[in-house]
Amino acid sequence: MTSLPHTDQRQPLRQSLTGARLSKHADYQRAYAASRKRQSSSMSWFLAPQPTSGYAAESLAGPRVGLTVGKVLGKAHERNRIKRRMREALRRHVELLPAGCDLILHPRRTVLTLEFKKLEAEIVRILQQAKVEAARMTPPASAPRPAPPQQVAS
Repeated sequence: MTSLPHTDQRQPLRQSLTGARLSKHADYQRAYAASRKRQSSSMSWFLAPQPTSGYAAESLAGPRVGLTVGKVLGKAHERNRIKRRMREALRRHVELLPAGCDLILHPRRTVLTLEFKKLEAEIVRILQQAKVEAARMTPPASAPRPAPPQQVAS
């Protein structure tokens, strides 16, 4: 009996949002306070720089994203479907998340019926805009400032 040649058809590494998600209420509140609301056709979004000092800064491993889907968008199964669709679109493009920033997305009800390709394209557009905005928020790396002159006590 002859066996078929073994072909190695491994799936590409699946990217995950597990470490890149906002989870604490305090993180959401800090991001809302440090940002301004921006609009796209089917969602609004907030972009805030991550804290650079304190307890929260110690646990940061990279860019993070949060989703908020309020009860006004429908019953639980509809809200869950919106979140699943958005998480999948984000998972496919997690490398586009802006470094050193927290991004919060607020979808509208239209996300429920929007064609997935269009939803994915809109999320990519938001992530690209967020990257540009993040670059604008962080000061450019410049030469170190000279030390101030020392005053001699008389």
